[in-house]
Amino acid sequence: MAKLFKMMDKKSKYIYKEVPDFKTVREMIEYGHIKGGDNKQYVYLETRTKERVKSFNEVWYDTVGLGQYLYKNGLEGKKVAILSENSYYWIACFYALMTGRYVTIPLDAKLTDADLVNIMVKSKCDAIFYSDDFAGTIEKMKADENVKITHYLKISDFYSLIEEGHEDLKNGNTSYLANPPKPEDLATIVFTSGTTGKSKGVMLSHKNITASAVASAKVIQGTNAIGFLPMNHLFAWASALFLSNVFQAWGYICRSLKDIPNDMKKYSPQNMAGVPMLVETIYKTIWRTAEQKGSADKLRKGLKISNFLMKFGIDVRRKLFKEVIAGVGGSLEYIVCGGAYLDPKYEKGMTDLGIDILCAYGTTECSPGVTINTQYEHRSGSCGKPMLCCEVKINNPDEDGVGEIFVRGDNVMMGYFEDEEATASVFDGDWFMTGDYGYMDKDGFLYFVGRKKNLIVLSNGKNVAPEELEDQLMKIEYVKEVLVYGENDVINAEFFLDETLCENAKEQIKKDVDEFNRALPLYKRIRKVHTRDTEFPKTTTLKIKREYKDEVKA
Repeated sequence: MAKLFKMMDKKSKYIYKEVPDFKTVREMIEYGHIKGGDNKQYVYLETRTKERVKSFNEVWYDTVGLGQYLYKNGLEGKKVAILSENSYYWIACFYALMTGRYVTIPLDAKLTDADLVNIMVKSKCDAIFYSDDFAGTIEKMKADENVKITHYLKISDFYSLIEEGHEDLKNGNTSYLANPPKPEDLATIVFTSGTTGKSKGVMLSHKNITASAVASAKVIQGTNAIGFLPMNHLFAWASALFLSNVFQAWGYICRSLKDIPNDMKKYSPQNMAGVPMLVETIYKTIWRTAEQKGSADKLRKGLKISNFLMKFGIDVRRKLFKEVIAGVGGSLEYIVCGGAYLDPKYEKGMTDLGIDILCAYGTTECSPGVTINTQYEHRSGSCGKPMLCCEVKINNPDEDGVGEIFVRGDNVMMGYFEDEEATASVFDGDWFMTGDYGYMDKDGFLYFVGRKKNLIVLSNGKNVAPEELEDQLMKIEYVKEVLVYGENDVINAEFFLDETLCENAKEQIKKDVDEFNRALPLYKRIRKVHTRDTEFPKTTTLKIKREYKDEVKA
């Protein structure tokens, strides 16, 4: 029997902030402009050394000019894609599309040219904004007779397009301003990662997107931030782009992952959003720096004192570890972490040092937020409690309470683009079947276990989530990557090892897996161990391609 969880229960300690009940993205962005005015909204580098600042008013000016330009050129109601690296110009194009009656198609810039061309065919896209870096890809689109794009818009022409739009407004054509989108309008089609043949176009309405954004804003205390997540991903929209307008908070647009350490020191973010790799990197850097400075023992003593005082509700973390926090800019209070599993030792390690790690769970189909930990109430190892925009239940839980995660609410997608069969296959009434397995504790905190499609189904009737085993195996110091899979009713583990940390790693891993198996029930034990000399093939979101095993066999 399924157990239903909603965030708003009498036991909850969550503190909800007053946030306008936005129904469209236009309402959110216009709200930021009205409230933010001449205050800065975005900071970015125009060149490697030239910094540029955009105020809320300037962002709105660019948004309106570009939006009107598109209306003038007959693109109202049309599908318009964005193909660019992260930049302010990406954001402005996105805002212009999401505030008008267009359908936005954000493209993953890391996809192959063939995949990008195929998405243009599949989506029946009408126009595309593109940066100079993708001129070659655009030529391939133009050469493909199945691509029906009529308007190729260079981002390098950004300001001239804006001025043309404003000139049209001055001449009395107010079609863009006079025709705002409606809550039920299709706002975007987001194509899921994977090969084009398998990717699906997730259709999200303005109501879907704003429901998730408003729910996030009610439990997050946001001020200035650093943004580096790929802007085509909804995690970046929910954690940075939209909340900037809700809170009138400014953000620095990071150009590259390698720039993050220096950018954090220069721009002193209060918060940021990232994947587990970011949290792990920051944590390891803190301890490596402490070891190099000879202050690691002092830091350990400080942690003992701090953890003892925390038992009595006395929080001196940010005073005691002021030097550590200064190393990441001096103002960092929390990191929202999602996209993959985070080892609780990193979550606890960072939190003990005074920087809260707020793990969350979501899917593209849920715009994307489903559950989140907050600074007021969080539980290590969990993905938090359901957000206000939705309900969550665990369907057909087993004896351990593990079952498929079902979600329903205003954040749940309209369906998959032109794929009624795929849409029907993921809905049970109004419940969206996520394809993820997990469980909830007695207080309603969600714990992710693994993907349904990845489950290893054994002939004895037992199901094993490979992610559960992988998460534990990754704790072995010299394991860099691991993939667990089933083959011929046997559980296999394939490793990519760090042989600089362990010279005889390929032999040692067999011994360590034997030791690991002793703590597992018989049916979960790894029977075969394989090693490899190179990293695993990965998706554009840096997750190991599980299907690569099948591709090799084929």
